[in-house]
Amino acid sequence: MRILVTGANGQLGQALQGAVRPVPGMEWHFHSRAELDISDPDMVDSLVRFLRPDIIINAAAYTAVDRAESEAEQAYRINRDGAGHLAQSGKAVGAKLIQISTDYVYDNGRAIPYLETDPVRPQGVYARSKQAGEEAVLQADPTNMVIRTSWLYGPAGTNFLKTMIRLGREKPSIGVVFDQVGSPTCTIDLAEALVAMVQRIQDDPSGGAGFQGIFNYSNEGVCSWYDLAVGIMRYTGSTCEVRPIRSADYPTPASRPAYSVMDKARIKDTFGLQIAHWRDALERCIREMPKEPVA
Repeated sequence: MRILVTGANGQLGQALQGAVRPVPGMEWHFHSRAELDISDPDMVDSLVRFLRPDIIINAAAYTAVDRAESEAEQAYRINRDGAGHLAQSGKAVGAKLIQISTDYVYDNGRAIPYLETDPVRPQGVYARSKQAGEEAVLQADPTNMVIRTSWLYGPAGTNFLKTMIRLGREKPSIGVVFDQVGSPTCTIDLAEALVAMVQRIQDDPSGGAGFQGIFNYSNEGVCSWYDLAVGIMRYTGSTCEVRPIRSADYPTPASRPAYSVMDKARIKDTFGLQIAHWRDALERCIREMPKEPVA
């Protein structure tokens, strides 16, 4: 089985590279944006037809949520069109596409965990472009998969964890919103789950035909951004005080869902996954982060 991973230099792409272990009969091919710009249909088609992968994991995305409001064309070119290019080229060679998407597509005013079958109501350019990417992937081939994840952070890339660690060293106190609730996701955990899912597909006699559609994945448990920031300071030993503030006190160009907790029963039942609580995942992530040299 040959697996192509896009966005290899992103935070999830790097986590996937760390999660892969040598498995007989399985080849992993990681490509960064410089090597594979998914918004270029000719580049995508050329590489996919050359590699002829069995599975494509699309970890490439435009993720600048606020900047997307002024860069809509670029966001759609990557999140919608890029996903569509991979889906079409993948279909031509018989590859299953696993598209990484977001909890931001929900935001329909409910306050109980979202099921994959719940209606979506994406707010903002980023959310709408990701939802359009989901549609492109599943319309090209309904046996493809979409993984909706939330509040992604990890040792690599730019994310909330690394920002909080930096601010915890630089500032005596910070304000973090407490009225946006969801579930954080450590890239290490998601990467390990994706590897386990690929192995299940490889071992499936039908070639993974029964594994299709939309799946939710995040770490277990629920918290606010304020709770997550407090946890980060605690596990890093920072004395920085975290103050709870309202979203209205920290306006952003793009709106965020007030509640985006997702039900993960389907992915756990389908793939037999065990998912760690967000506190345990956060502590592990911080423990496994490379230590920065002391000046």
